[in-house]
Amino acid sequence: MMTVANLKKGQKAIIGEMTSQDIPLKLLEMGCLPGNHVELIQIAPFRDPLYLNINDTYLSIRKETAKLINVELIEDE
Repeated sequence: MMTVANLKKGQKAIIGEMTSQDIPLKLLEMGCLPGNHVELIQIAPFRDPLYLNINDTYLSIRKETAKLINVELIEDE
């Protein structure tokens, strides 16, 4: 299963199914919901945290949290 933590810089994906028990509520409120698009914008030094664009909302999350968000890659258009 691929997660946000596996994305490479510039890759885009669609968030898959997840349970609200795994993801902090603040991420759900900011749009980290199944079916939304996510793009990895930047990776900080030492590979943590990750800077993401989720449906035009920019946020930074810890790699530990990113491993809980399942995604499906979007092929280049």
